[in-house]
Amino acid sequence: MAEKMKEIVVTAMEAGQRLDKLLARYLKEAPKSFLYKMLRKKNITLNGKKADGSEKVKEADRIRLFFSEETLAKFTGTEKAGLAMQEEFPDTKLDIIYEDENVLLINKPAGMLSQKAGRQDVSLVEYVIGYLLRSGSITRENLDYFRPSVCNRLDRNTSGIVAAGKTIAGLQELSRMFRDRAMHKYYRCLVKGELKESCRLSGYLVKDEKRNQVRISREKQPDSQPIETEYMPVRTGNGLTLLEVKLITGRSHQIRAHLASVGHPIVGDTKYGDEKVNERFFREYGLKYQLLHSYRMELPKLSGALENLSERVFLAKLPDYFQRILDSELKKRNSSAFS
Repeated sequence: MAEKMKEIVVTAMEAGQRLDKLLARYLKEAPKSFLYKMLRKKNITLNGKKADGSEKVKEADRIRLFFSEETLAKFTGTEKAGLAMQEEFPDTKLDIIYEDENVLLINKPAGMLSQKAGRQDVSLVEYVIGYLLRSGSITRENLDYFRPSVCNRLDRNTSGIVAAGKTIAGLQELSRMFRDRAMHKYYRCLVKGELKESCRLSGYLVKDEKRNQVRISREKQPDSQPIETEYMPVRTGNGLTLLEVKLITGRSHQIRAHLASVGHPIVGDTKYGDEKVNERFFREYGLKYQLLHSYRMELPKLSGALENLSERVFLAKLPDYFQRILDSELKKRNSSAFS
């Protein structure tokens, strides 16, 4: 087991205390008997000399620890912290569309929560933090005063572009842009029925918090929110249509419920969809998710923390299962039209 040297330089804040007290704080998992044994054997030295632990340390004093990496990790608690980090911020491969010092754009897979719904959940937020910790973009100490987070939420079973702020400035500016609807967001979805013309739908959305469901009304209702949804057919066939949908407003379940309310539910949507259609697609393709994908994000002219994103367009590739179903159902020879 290779021995390593770790040097601690005493700061002004730490000066004036006994050496053994400082060591006990730094090596918080080590028994006192171990500390004194290491001092006696000169595995711990003060300014290059043997010490007994009673010395008062001064600013800029140098304490050297001659331990293996495993021993140091064990007694500083970083071994436990590392295990805790793996549990709290597990590692997973993220499909990163874009990254700079302030923001991260991810192609979220269907089946993953954007944010926690309960204490025990692991969401895209935790995966993003884990990715940033492991890449060295942030440290555990940074998390004491700021936690990176996502700025837009997709339903668990919806895939596509999610924006996250890596810094306070990035998070604030992204959140403001989403709140002010300063960008254009487009989705791709496969729906029941063959639609030939573009359309702009208007209505009112009423939330049922207990059932985590919404309903659409043509007339204003108590506690309702106005909604607008635009769609354009991309390709039709076999009683289905691939739509490109533009969100004018962005309410919970808006696209899913709005399209279902006019008789064109999204394939695979178990909450607002057509049961017979969903059964067929599960039987033939094993489809578990609604075929709804946040496909394109068009950004306005920007400055400050988001200057790198100014007037750019970002695309998120369709999931493989979505692409396979399109190719099979719509008999498209050149599948690149849906990429």
